[in-house]
Amino acid sequence: MTNSAGSRVERRTRGCDAGVARVAREWLPRACAQQDSAAQCPQGEAQEAPSKLSALIFDVDGTLADTEEAHRCAFNEAFQQLQVPWNWSKGLYAHLLLITGGKERLAAYIESLPLPAAERQALTGRIGAIHRVKTENYTRRLQAGEVPLRDGVARLIGEAERSHIRLSVASTTTYANIEALLRTGLGPDAVERFAVIGAGDQVARKKPSPDIYKYVLGQLNASPAECVAIEDSANGLRAAKAAGLCTVVTPTDWTRTDDFSGADLVLPSLGSLLGIREIERQLNHRGTHEHARKNDHRIHDGGAAAISGSHG
Repeated sequence: MTNSAGSRVERRTRGCDAGVARVAREWLPRACAQQDSAAQCPQGEAQEAPSKLSALIFDVDGTLADTEEAHRCAFNEAFQQLQVPWNWSKGLYAHLLLITGGKERLAAYIESLPLPAAERQALTGRIGAIHRVKTENYTRRLQAGEVPLRDGVARLIGEAERSHIRLSVASTTTYANIEALLRTGLGPDAVERFAVIGAGDQVARKKPSPDIYKYVLGQLNASPAECVAIEDSANGLRAAKAAGLCTVVTPTDWTRTDDFSGADLVLPSLGSLLGIREIERQLNHRGTHEHARKNDHRIHDGGAAAISGSHG
């Protein structure tokens, strides 16, 4: 898809005051001052060129919008409509969120219940119908404006378009849920603004498997080295890192206790981000460290070979 042309991106996004910048720096896994200092290559070896950011790959639920409470209410509404005697509390749903995918969540919940085999089988057979009604309920909530985009999301998307950086989605949710959220939050033409939309049903395995990210990268015809994933959960982070992606994490109340130690950048929200240039610095910083790591391996392997040869 063709992105609209725009003006050159400034170093700091307009409207970001010093307070926001300070919050962003405090959340950097590494000091910003270290990001611009390239690792020294062995003498005579050329350094790799900085990575050019080609695409942003967004998760949806929890990342673009804090959708989980709307999902929980939509599930409970579906249970009532279909006369299924369940009611998922916030605490229970937080536990169920460890399982990615709504239908998979239903299946895991049924499996956890002490039920006779026949009843378990009957409920399992109703998963598709329950999930369809739940999706209708959720979509209605989105259209009613109950689920706004998270802080900074619309700004970053607009800045990416002006910088000719492609937009894409890698989610475990259904295409219908993605479409409804994008159109409600970003306008009627929102879907067309994304080069690739990867939904959960397009791959066999959901996050933390990297399958959906690999699918999106294939559709983009892009290398992981030129893309950045934006996630909100440990499962999403694991999926993105397994696909080789630099990953920014913006936790929600549902995921704030997750382990994000493997993330390249953790922020309270995208509103704390200084903009595309900060993401590019993270991408280049990661590339520099990877290049240095490969050099270390080559030096180590060469030294080991020399020692082996001396004893040959």
